[in-house]
Amino acid sequence: MTARPKSSGEVVAVIPARGGSKGVPGKNLRRVGGMPLVGRAVAAARGATGIDRVVVSTDDAEIAAVAREWGAEVIDRPAAIAGDEASSESALLHALDTLRARGVEADILVFLQATSPFIDSADLDDAIGRVAAGSEDAVFSAVESWGFLWRHGADGMTGINHDPAARPRRQDRSPEYLETGAFYVLDAAGFRVARHRFFGRTGVALVEERHALEIDTAEQLRLANAIAPLVSPAAALDVDALVTDFDGVHTDDSVLVGQDGSEYVSVNRGDGMGVALLRAAGVPTLILSTETNPVVGARAAKLGVDVRQGLGDKAAVLRAWAAERQLDLDRVAYLGNDVNDLACLELVGWPLAVPDAHPRVLAAARLVLGSPGGRGAVREAAERILAARERTARTATTANTTRRTP
Repeated sequence: MTARPKSSGEVVAVIPARGGSKGVPGKNLRRVGGMPLVGRAVAAARGATGIDRVVVSTDDAEIAAVAREWGAEVIDRPAAIAGDEASSESALLHALDTLRARGVEADILVFLQATSPFIDSADLDDAIGRVAAGSEDAVFSAVESWGFLWRHGADGMTGINHDPAARPRRQDRSPEYLETGAFYVLDAAGFRVARHRFFGRTGVALVEERHALEIDTAEQLRLANAIAPLVSPAAALDVDALVTDFDGVHTDDSVLVGQDGSEYVSVNRGDGMGVALLRAAGVPTLILSTETNPVVGARAAKLGVDVRQGLGDKAAVLRAWAAERQLDLDRVAYLGNDVNDLACLELVGWPLAVPDAHPRVLAAARLVLGSPGGRGAVREAAERILAARERTARTATTANTTRRTP
């Protein structure tokens, strides 16, 4: 097949994400590795160098807000094509028509499903390259399958892809391909004509098994959270502010009690230096605590950072603090250790946990630090933030130097 002529159209990624879900309520907003599923899909698409525009098609205001926070455009999905019986194709065609009305013509359509949390941007780029070159019209993600399939029949179970009486060895067989549902890369013009994702010359994009998990049940959601740190290690901690709990984060969560009832906690000087480095770099830092003991305020004063303590609703205070400073919550890191931190962890783009945190906090975290509370956790978070800022500055300097070189 000859290569298609170069087009002026864009490579557009569309992520359909309905608000309703029967298997896992609110599924597209559920978090895996601390990131909402729709946010993970947007991040995967934005990480692909071959994609020009990322769009989320949704009927849900909350999904739309999260999609925008993660850098996607939003197309409002009409109710007529947002029900349980509506096809993904209908949402894709509506998105293409809406973009055309806005003056955007898609040459290649990349269809991603938010229910696949571990999409690799490099796999997307490879599939896009194949469609752009004209070697295929449609490419879908899949894994090799060597399994023997069976079906209920009138006389019991019958083999589908094998003869039960003479099953060949694996080395004597050819693999089959199991569609993962994670992504499809399509020639947009061909898709408009076919109105279906499989048309023309169809190719397969083989992905690693660890990238193939699809979430349709609560059990699969739990599995995804369990393997997230191994499948998609956290990237650089690129944020604009750090918010922390106090007990169990700045301390080791233990307290010494004197005979008169006085309480004493132990803090780490290295954590103090980490906070000082953040202050010097202009990174806002806040301590939030439900604890009323004045030691919290005294430590915050020593560090020179904002503090709010004796709180009943930490999340509301966090929202207000961020709004006062015009900070986007998706650009904020929150470091916690116990269940009263969960609401705050849900709010921010970078939920962090100390390694000895409550299991529910560990499951909610996008990044679990290596240092325990009271023993360097705050310093580690600070160093990760500063390292990300240094990398960003170096990249900008390199880009400027390149532009100036004749």
